[in-house]
Order: sequence, then C-alpha cells, then structure tokens
Amino acid sequence: MLDFSDFDTRNYRTVDVATGYDGWSTTYDDSVLDAMDLALLERLSEPDWADLAVAADLGCGTGRTGAWLRGKGLSRVDGVDLSPGMLGLAGRRAVHDRLVLADVCNSGLPEGKYDLVIASLIDEHLPDLTPFYAEAARLVRPGGWCVLAAYHPQFAMVSGMPTHYTDASGEDVAISTHVHLVSDHVRAAAGAGWHLVDMVEGLVDHTWIMAKPKWERFRGHPISAAFAWHVPN
Repeated sequence: MLDFSDFDTRNYRTVDVATGYDGWSTTYDDSVLDAMDLALLERLSEPDWADLAVAADLGCGTGRTGAWLRGKGLSRVDGVDLSPGMLGLAGRRAVHDRLVLADVCNSGLPEGKYDLVIASLIDEHLPDLTPFYAEAARLVRPGGWCVLAAYHPQFAMVSGMPTHYTDASGEDVAISTHVHLVSDHVRAAAGAGWHLVDMVEGLVDHTWIMAKPKWERFRGHPISAAFAWHVPN
C-alpha cells in the first residue's frame, strides 16, 4: 500500500470515515456522478445479474447501489455502512431488506447466505484490503460473486485529490484516504480465494469535463475501476 500523503496536493483537514460520511450524507447523491461507479457496473461482462437473487451491499451509503441492484431484479439486498447519516438516508430510500451499522470488514451478516457481495467507492478508506476480501468470501455461497467499484489509484496519485466533501460552513474536508494499486487488489482477493473474471476502467471524458471543467488537464486518465470476482463452486 502506498501512502496517500506522498501524493496529496490539497492538504485538507482530514476526518475519519464515519465522521466524514455523516457530514457528506445530505449532499452525497448530488455530488457523485453515476459515471464513477454505476456506469462501470453496467459495462461488466459478468456476473449475469439475472442469475443473482440475494446481495450484501457493503458500504451501502445512501442506497444508490442498492437501488441499482433492485433495478437488476435482485429480490433481497442487505446493506451495511459505518455512517449513521448514510444509513438514515438509505432507510428512506427503502431498497434494502436490512440495514446494519457496522464495518464492511466485520459486517455481522450471516455466513454463506449471499449470491453477491457488492461495494462501491469504499476501498480507498480501507488501510488494508485483505480483511474486506476475506469478509466478502465469508458472506457468499459457493459460486458467489464479489463486485467492487473503486477509486482508481492512478487518479489518486496524478490528481493528489483525496476523497472529500464540502461541509455546511463551506470548508473542503478530506476523508481518510489510502492508495491501493491494482496488484494490491489482485493479491488480497486471490488470498481469499477469489478469481478475477472481468475488470473495466472509467476515464475522465466529456461527461466528466462538462461536470468539472477544471478537470480538462485530467482528460484521458482513469478515475475509477470495477472488478468482478468469482469463487468456484
């Protein structure tokens, strides 16, 4: 794991994950583009979402991913998040069957009950990826899937930009950020028994430049990635 402080160009005040997402919760859905994660999930060749029924949504946030899963036909989605503010908004969205206040690496969800573990834009907050992939492996049935949408390490290093939000006072506040190379994901996932089936990357393109004109200098750089992992029967 690389130390994000070696790349940080913003030097914002930094808060822990629960504090940060509580502070960001009310404006989160207005500030995160679907191009960052949901658009990448659409591009994955596998899994076949129609074959999946029950999912654990780790780091469920406001319920964006849960709503997307419901749109794909999943019949049950359980959500886990460390932020009470995010869970409150997810509850109002009413797309989860169960919501749990817990760490994604120690979810408290039942073992071996899920067809899919999914997580979106949480990996940069984990000091170590190994516990996450181990927890995902614990949760799925034989033949299960783990799908992760991630903040791309190259963008973190090139932009020097931590995950951050603007609080009610107008201050930009960073949320504890770590840099994980793609090889870090591969090693941690393989160590938990996962096999990589597909990976797609999202680039800073016209959609991003229209939303963030100052990002023209990042045009063509990867900003996010989605991994589809499978564990054999």
